[in-house]
Amino acid sequence: MNQETLLFDPVLPEPNALQAVLAFPSTYSVGITSLGYQIIWATLARRSDVDVRRLFTDQGDPLPRHCDLFGLSLSWELDGPVLPELLRNQRIPIWAVERKDNDPIVFGGGPVLTANPEPLAPFFDAVLLGDGELLLPAFIDALQGCRNEPRARRLQTLAKVPGVYVPSLYAPRYDADGSLLAVEPLNSEIPALVEKQTWRGNTLSHSTVVTPEAAWPDIHMVEVVRSCPELCRFCLASYLTLPFRTPSLDDGLIPAVEKGLTATRRLGLLGASVTQHPQFSDLLHWLDQDRFDDTRISVSSVRAATVTPELGRILAKRGSRSLTIAIESGSERIREVVNKKLTTEAIHAAARHAKQGGLSGLKLYGMVGLPTESDDDVEATGELLLALKKNTSGLRFTLGVSTFVPKAQTPFQWQGVRPEAEKRLKRLAKTLKPKGIEFRPESYGWSVIQALLSRSDRRLAPVIAAVGEGRESMGGWKKTYRAALNGELKPIPGPDLPAPPPWATVIHEEWDQNCTLPWIHLRGPLTPAKLREHHDQALNQTSSPG
Repeated sequence: MNQETLLFDPVLPEPNALQAVLAFPSTYSVGITSLGYQIIWATLARRSDVDVRRLFTDQGDPLPRHCDLFGLSLSWELDGPVLPELLRNQRIPIWAVERKDNDPIVFGGGPVLTANPEPLAPFFDAVLLGDGELLLPAFIDALQGCRNEPRARRLQTLAKVPGVYVPSLYAPRYDADGSLLAVEPLNSEIPALVEKQTWRGNTLSHSTVVTPEAAWPDIHMVEVVRSCPELCRFCLASYLTLPFRTPSLDDGLIPAVEKGLTATRRLGLLGASVTQHPQFSDLLHWLDQDRFDDTRISVSSVRAATVTPELGRILAKRGSRSLTIAIESGSERIREVVNKKLTTEAIHAAARHAKQGGLSGLKLYGMVGLPTESDDDVEATGELLLALKKNTSGLRFTLGVSTFVPKAQTPFQWQGVRPEAEKRLKRLAKTLKPKGIEFRPESYGWSVIQALLSRSDRRLAPVIAAVGEGRESMGGWKKTYRAALNGELKPIPGPDLPAPPPWATVIHEEWDQNCTLPWIHLRGPLTPAKLREHHDQALNQTSSPG
């Protein structure tokens, strides 16, 4: 941590500043590479009324003897279950309802918690839903205004801040069979529906620290776009962060790049679809100047239809060897189902343009187990890759494939994980590996656990508290969940909750459109009715072979 170059000026905390710890549920190398974590830390460190220290699973800043505020930034479902261990290590009661006036306020944020915080809700005093640019300062200001009040009054005050969700002030209601009926506020002073907050300024985020110890060493990250206009029906990065936003080139992107290049010559342009920034070609041509000849530029996933020889040329000239595009499937039918506006010809053109521009590799990302997918659709993915290799000789192809996981706040939140996906991953490996195409499958088993964490309600919290080191294996999760179903786990303190639903109900089953979603009291950019409309459009668009 002593090799960091800061791109902001921390201020000296006042003597009576809030003592805050900002934790990340992974190692320093991973955590410091998270742009969201960097931004939250810098936002707090610029305030004289907050003394913020960082904590990772392997190291941290010197921590205060007494902590007023303990925060967690969460960007991946599988990191969430680290929280109880972090709290125990800091001698903080893991359950929010057991904390006293002297204990810290435990808060969290990030895309996972904004989509569905319920499995982790009993561990948090407050969850910040949405973009941090305005939400985090509003949260700290509200806390400062009531910091000397009893804990219950502080939580009541925080619950009135738009976008701040205080789980202990909301109670789930179940029917006699254990089905969720509603999640309701305990009093009329707090909103029945907590709405995600959206930043609408003309600047987005960029790195606040550069270090050789990051997972991407010495990189300065610049957020080029937020959300994505394509609206693929499974995509959390698109739906949760609507509307699609682009910073100004002259007032946002160029100053952000210039700032980073005072500290490093490695630049990462981030976003779900960076090439769809309306001025992206202008940014590229600006980066094509001779003064950037010693700068290495990498770009996150780009939309295949926007790849041009010029894009390939400039990226190759700036040290990129490959380009990444998401195709989702080699089947045009499946791409229509998921609303991927992409033709097979456009994918072939992207490969040709990448090679023409001087790039040596093309990375493609796809999925198996998408709704209505058949074996024929999976074969089409294999056939597409083989055709690309044959038609664009000399280009190195890599295919990364994950299993479809239903995500809260997306149109496919009602769908389940399809068990046949596991065999389909193996089939693709068998088709592609012997032909010299690098195949990188994501673990089917961990996709199942992602779905468990993505679709569950508060009844998963005792499982998370009890799984401990077992969280590192699929067997550990299944064993602990079975114990919950049998009533063998220590419950959350407070009113009794029914046993959780069967494993298959949460993970594999398609849910009825009339069922109560665990996140029904939390509102993303689109209403459940609008998401259902998008769901039905997707599945009615093409006939379903199975």
